[in-house]
Amino acid sequence: MTLAALYVRVSTEEQAEEGYSLDAQKSILEDYCISEDLKIYEIYEDYGYSGTNIRRPGYHKMMSDIDLWDSMVVLKMDRIHRNSRNFMNMMDMLTKKNKAFISATEALNTENALGRFVLDMIQRMAQLESEQIGERTYMGMKEKAETLMNNEKESTTMGFNAPYGYILKDGVLVSIPEEIKVVHKIFIYYLEGDTINIIAYRLNREKIFTKRGNPWNVYNIRNILHNPIYSGYMRWDGVLVKHFAQIAVNPEEYNSVQRMMSTKVKDPSKRTVKLVPDDDF
Repeated sequence: MTLAALYVRVSTEEQAEEGYSLDAQKSILEDYCISEDLKIYEIYEDYGYSGTNIRRPGYHKMMSDIDLWDSMVVLKMDRIHRNSRNFMNMMDMLTKKNKAFISATEALNTENALGRFVLDMIQRMAQLESEQIGERTYMGMKEKAETLMNNEKESTTMGFNAPYGYILKDGVLVSIPEEIKVVHKIFIYYLEGDTINIIAYRLNREKIFTKRGNPWNVYNIRNILHNPIYSGYMRWDGVLVKHFAQIAVNPEEYNSVQRMMSTKVKDPSKRTVKLVPDDDF
Protein backbone atom coordinates (compact mmCIF):
# COMPACT_ATOMS: atom_id res chain seq x y z
CA MET A 1 0.00 0.00 0.00
CA THR A 2 1.18 3.52 -0.81
CA LEU A 3 2.40 5.45 2.22
CA ALA A 4 1.25 9.07 2.28
CA ALA A 5 2.83 12.03 4.05
CA LEU A 6 0.04 14.49 4.83
CA TYR A 7 1.00 18.14 5.15
CA VAL A 8 -1.17 20.86 6.70
CA ARG A 9 -0.34 24.49 7.33
CA VAL A 10 -2.04 27.63 8.55
CA SER A 11 -0.53 31.09 8.82
CA THR A 12 -1.42 33.75 11.37
CA GLU A 13 -3.49 35.63 8.79
CA GLU A 14 -5.48 32.54 7.84
CA GLN A 15 -6.31 31.32 11.34
CA ALA A 16 -9.68 33.04 11.37
CA GLU A 17 -10.65 32.01 7.82
CA GLU A 18 -13.24 29.27 7.51
CA GLY A 19 -11.88 26.03 6.10
CA TYR A 20 -8.24 26.79 6.80
CA SER A 21 -7.94 25.38 10.29
CA LEU A 22 -5.48 22.55 10.81
CA ASP A 23 -8.22 20.22 12.03
CA ALA A 24 -10.34 20.91 8.95
CA GLN A 25 -7.40 20.21 6.64
CA LYS A 26 -6.56 16.98 8.48
CA SER A 27 -10.15 15.74 8.29
CA ILE A 28 -10.41 16.33 4.54
CA LEU A 29 -7.04 14.70 3.86
CA GLU A 30 -7.83 11.68 6.01
CA ASP A 31 -11.07 11.14 4.12
CA TYR A 32 -9.20 11.55 0.83
CA CYS A 33 -6.69 8.86 1.82
CA ILE A 34 -9.48 6.45 2.68
CA SER A 35 -11.16 7.01 -0.69
CA GLU A 36 -7.90 6.64 -2.61
CA ASP A 37 -6.65 3.65 -0.61
CA LEU A 38 -3.63 5.50 0.77
CA LYS A 39 -2.10 4.60 4.11
CA ILE A 40 -1.16 7.61 6.23
CA TYR A 41 2.49 7.49 7.22
CA GLU A 42 2.43 10.69 9.27
CA ILE A 43 0.68 14.06 9.39
CA TYR A 44 3.11 16.96 9.35
CA GLU A 45 1.83 20.35 10.42
CA ASP A 46 3.00 23.95 10.69
CA TYR A 47 0.99 26.44 12.70
CA GLY A 48 1.56 30.17 12.24
CA TYR A 49 3.98 29.90 9.29
CA SER A 50 3.66 31.66 5.94
CA GLY A 51 3.80 29.62 2.75
CA THR A 52 6.66 31.81 1.52
CA ASN A 53 8.83 30.68 4.44
CA ILE A 54 10.66 27.42 3.70
CA ARG A 55 12.06 27.22 7.24
CA ARG A 56 9.04 25.51 8.72
CA PRO A 57 9.68 22.71 11.25
CA GLY A 58 6.87 20.47 10.01
CA TYR A 59 7.86 20.88 6.36
CA HIS A 60 11.54 20.33 7.19
CA LYS A 61 10.72 17.14 9.11
CA MET A 62 8.60 15.82 6.24
CA MET A 63 11.35 16.41 3.68
CA SER A 64 13.88 14.79 6.03
CA ASP A 65 11.62 11.70 6.09
CA ILE A 66 11.31 11.61 2.29
CA ASP A 67 12.73 8.08 2.04
CA LEU A 68 10.05 6.77 4.41
CA TRP A 69 6.90 7.67 2.42
CA ASP A 70 5.71 7.42 -1.18
CA SER A 71 3.38 10.36 -1.78
CA MET A 72 2.99 13.88 -0.41
CA VAL A 73 -0.65 14.93 0.02
CA VAL A 74 -1.85 18.49 0.64
CA LEU A 75 -5.25 20.15 0.60
CA LYS A 76 -4.20 22.79 -1.95
CA MET A 77 -0.90 23.69 -3.58
CA ASP A 78 -0.68 26.94 -1.65
CA ARG A 79 -0.56 24.93 1.60
CA ILE A 80 2.91 23.68 0.68
CA HIS A 81 4.40 26.73 -1.07
CA ARG A 82 3.25 30.18 -2.14
CA ASN A 83 6.39 30.77 -4.19
CA SER A 84 6.58 29.02 -7.58
CA ARG A 85 10.36 28.71 -7.47
CA ASN A 86 10.30 27.04 -4.06
CA PHE A 87 7.54 24.74 -5.28
CA MET A 88 9.53 23.66 -8.34
CA ASN A 89 12.66 23.09 -6.23
CA MET A 90 10.59 20.79 -4.05
CA MET A 91 9.19 19.01 -7.11
CA ASP A 92 12.69 18.45 -8.43
CA MET A 93 13.56 16.70 -5.19
CA LEU A 94 10.39 14.59 -5.29
CA THR A 95 11.08 13.58 -8.89
CA LYS A 96 14.63 12.52 -8.08
CA LYS A 97 13.30 10.41 -5.23
CA ASN A 98 10.47 9.03 -7.39
CA LYS A 99 7.80 10.43 -5.04
CA ALA A 100 4.33 11.58 -6.03
CA PHE A 101 2.69 14.90 -5.24
CA ILE A 102 -1.06 15.09 -4.70
CA SER A 103 -3.26 18.14 -4.20
CA ALA A 104 -6.51 16.66 -2.90
CA THR A 105 -8.92 19.45 -3.87
CA GLU A 106 -7.26 20.44 -7.16
CA ALA A 107 -7.15 17.01 -8.85
CA LEU A 108 -3.39 17.29 -9.19
CA ASN A 109 -1.66 13.93 -8.95
CA THR A 110 1.73 13.51 -10.59
CA GLU A 111 1.10 9.79 -10.94
CA ASN A 112 -1.31 10.39 -13.85
CA ALA A 113 -1.00 12.15 -17.23
CA LEU A 114 -3.30 15.06 -16.35
CA GLY A 115 -1.38 15.79 -13.18
CA ARG A 116 1.92 15.76 -15.02
CA PHE A 117 0.46 18.08 -17.67
CA VAL A 118 -0.73 20.57 -15.04
CA LEU A 119 2.65 20.38 -13.33
CA ASP A 120 4.37 21.07 -16.64
CA MET A 121 2.22 24.20 -17.04
CA ILE A 122 3.14 25.30 -13.53
CA GLN A 123 6.82 24.75 -14.31
CA ARG A 124 6.55 26.81 -17.49
CA MET A 125 4.86 29.62 -15.58
CA ALA A 126 7.61 29.50 -12.95
CA GLN A 127 10.22 29.66 -15.71
CA LEU A 128 8.43 32.63 -17.28
CA GLU A 129 8.38 34.38 -13.92
CA SER A 130 12.09 33.72 -13.45
CA GLU A 131 12.94 35.02 -16.94
CA GLN A 132 10.84 38.14 -16.45
CA ILE A 133 12.63 38.86 -13.17
CA GLY A 134 15.93 38.35 -14.99
CA GLU A 135 14.89 40.74 -17.78
CA ARG A 136 13.86 43.42 -15.31
CA THR A 137 17.13 43.00 -13.41
CA TYR A 138 19.12 43.21 -16.65
CA MET A 139 17.32 46.37 -17.79
CA GLY A 140 17.87 47.96 -14.38
CA MET A 141 21.58 47.13 -14.43
CA LYS A 142 21.99 48.40 -17.97
CA GLU A 143 20.22 51.65 -17.11
CA LYS A 144 22.48 52.03 -14.09
CA ALA A 145 25.57 51.45 -16.25
CA GLU A 146 24.43 53.97 -18.86
CA THR A 147 23.73 56.66 -16.27
CA LEU A 148 26.65 55.97 -13.90
CA MET A 149 28.56 59.25 -13.63
CA ASN A 150 31.88 58.97 -11.83
CA ASN A 151 34.12 61.84 -10.84
CA GLU A 152 37.69 62.39 -9.72
CA LYS A 153 36.74 62.04 -6.04
CA GLU A 154 35.27 58.55 -6.34
CA SER A 155 34.39 55.92 -8.91
CA THR A 156 31.50 53.61 -8.09
CA THR A 157 31.10 50.25 -9.83
CA MET A 158 28.39 47.88 -11.04
CA GLY A 159 29.06 45.59 -8.09
CA PHE A 160 31.65 43.30 -9.72
CA ASN A 161 34.54 41.59 -7.96
CA ALA A 162 37.55 43.87 -8.24
CA PRO A 163 40.25 42.42 -10.53
CA TYR A 164 43.97 42.30 -9.85
CA GLY A 165 45.21 45.83 -9.15
CA TYR A 166 42.05 47.06 -7.42
CA ILE A 167 39.85 46.61 -4.38
CA LEU A 168 36.39 47.89 -3.54
CA LYS A 169 35.83 50.07 -0.49
CA ASP A 170 32.12 50.67 0.13
CA GLY A 171 31.48 50.14 -3.56
CA VAL A 172 34.19 52.59 -4.63
CA LEU A 173 37.03 51.41 -6.88
CA VAL A 174 40.43 51.88 -5.23
CA SER A 175 43.78 50.98 -6.81
CA ILE A 176 46.58 48.91 -5.27
CA PRO A 177 49.67 50.77 -6.54
CA GLU A 178 52.13 47.84 -6.35
CA GLU A 179 49.73 45.63 -8.33
CA ILE A 180 49.07 48.38 -10.88
CA LYS A 181 52.83 48.46 -11.50
CA VAL A 182 52.73 44.73 -12.25
CA VAL A 183 49.87 45.24 -14.70
CA HIS A 184 51.85 48.02 -16.36
CA LYS A 185 54.73 45.56 -16.79
CA ILE A 186 52.40 43.02 -18.41
CA PHE A 187 51.17 45.51 -21.00
CA ILE A 188 54.65 46.87 -21.76
CA TYR A 189 56.09 43.36 -22.09
CA TYR A 190 53.38 42.54 -24.63
CA LEU A 191 53.84 45.78 -26.54
CA GLU A 192 57.58 45.02 -26.72
CA GLY A 193 56.85 41.68 -28.38
CA ASP A 194 56.78 39.13 -25.55
CA THR A 195 54.26 36.31 -25.90
CA ILE A 196 51.73 35.68 -23.14
CA ASN A 197 53.61 32.51 -22.16
CA ILE A 198 56.86 34.43 -21.82
CA ILE A 199 55.17 37.16 -19.73
CA ALA A 200 53.78 34.52 -17.32
CA TYR A 201 57.22 32.91 -17.09
CA ARG A 202 58.93 36.24 -16.36
CA LEU A 203 56.47 37.16 -13.58
CA ASN A 204 56.65 33.74 -11.95
CA ARG A 205 60.46 33.80 -12.12
CA GLU A 206 60.37 37.16 -10.34
CA LYS A 207 58.10 35.55 -7.72
CA ILE A 208 55.25 37.93 -8.56
CA PHE A 209 51.97 36.05 -8.21
CA THR A 210 48.25 36.66 -8.68
CA LYS A 211 45.86 38.20 -6.18
CA ARG A 212 45.28 34.74 -4.68
CA GLY A 213 48.97 33.95 -4.58
CA ASN A 214 48.90 31.55 -7.55
CA PRO A 215 51.38 31.44 -10.45
CA TRP A 216 50.49 33.37 -13.58
CA ASN A 217 49.28 31.46 -16.64
CA VAL A 218 48.09 32.15 -20.17
CA TYR A 219 44.48 32.63 -19.10
CA ASN A 220 44.87 35.20 -16.33
CA ILE A 221 47.47 37.17 -18.33
CA ARG A 222 45.09 37.26 -21.29
CA ASN A 223 42.24 38.41 -19.03
CA ILE A 224 44.34 41.32 -17.81
CA LEU A 225 45.33 42.34 -21.33
CA HIS A 226 41.66 42.35 -22.40
CA ASN A 227 40.30 44.22 -19.36
CA PRO A 228 39.61 47.92 -20.13
CA ILE A 229 39.61 48.76 -16.42
CA TYR A 230 43.40 49.16 -16.63
CA SER A 231 42.96 51.97 -19.17
CA GLY A 232 40.29 53.84 -17.21
CA TYR A 233 37.05 52.14 -18.23
CA MET A 234 34.78 49.54 -16.70
CA ARG A 235 32.78 47.43 -19.16
CA TRP A 236 29.33 46.01 -18.47
CA ASP A 237 27.61 44.16 -21.31
CA GLY A 238 29.05 46.45 -23.96
CA VAL A 239 28.58 49.65 -21.93
CA LEU A 240 31.79 51.48 -21.02
CA VAL A 241 31.84 53.48 -17.80
CA LYS A 242 34.77 55.79 -17.11
CA HIS A 243 36.50 55.53 -13.74
CA PHE A 244 39.11 57.72 -12.05
CA ALA A 245 41.12 55.23 -10.04
CA GLN A 246 44.78 54.81 -10.95
CA ILE A 247 45.32 53.18 -14.34
CA ALA A 248 48.12 50.97 -15.62
CA VAL A 249 48.22 52.14 -19.24
CA ASN A 250 46.65 54.92 -21.23
CA PRO A 251 43.80 54.18 -23.69
CA GLU A 252 46.13 54.42 -26.69
CA GLU A 253 48.43 51.73 -25.27
CA TYR A 254 45.45 49.57 -24.34
CA ASN A 255 44.00 49.85 -27.85
CA SER A 256 47.35 48.98 -29.40
CA VAL A 257 47.42 45.76 -27.37
CA GLN A 258 43.89 44.89 -28.49
CA ARG A 259 44.84 45.31 -32.14
CA MET A 260 48.00 43.23 -31.66
CA MET A 261 46.09 40.43 -29.92
CA SER A 262 43.42 40.33 -32.62
CA THR A 263 46.06 39.48 -35.25
CA LYS A 264 46.85 36.29 -33.32
CA VAL A 265 43.29 34.96 -33.75
CA LYS A 266 43.31 32.40 -36.57
CA ASP A 267 39.60 32.65 -37.45
CA PRO A 268 39.04 36.01 -39.24
CA SER A 269 35.35 36.03 -38.21
CA LYS A 270 36.41 36.13 -34.56
CA ARG A 271 38.89 38.98 -34.86
CA THR A 272 36.74 41.48 -33.03
CA VAL A 273 38.62 44.40 -31.52
CA LYS A 274 36.96 46.10 -28.54
CA LEU A 275 38.59 49.50 -28.13
CA VAL A 276 38.14 52.25 -25.56
CA PRO A 277 37.82 56.00 -26.27
CA ASP A 278 41.23 57.67 -26.30
CA ASP A 279 40.20 61.31 -26.57
CA ASP A 280 39.13 61.83 -22.95
CA PHE A 281 42.61 61.48 -21.48
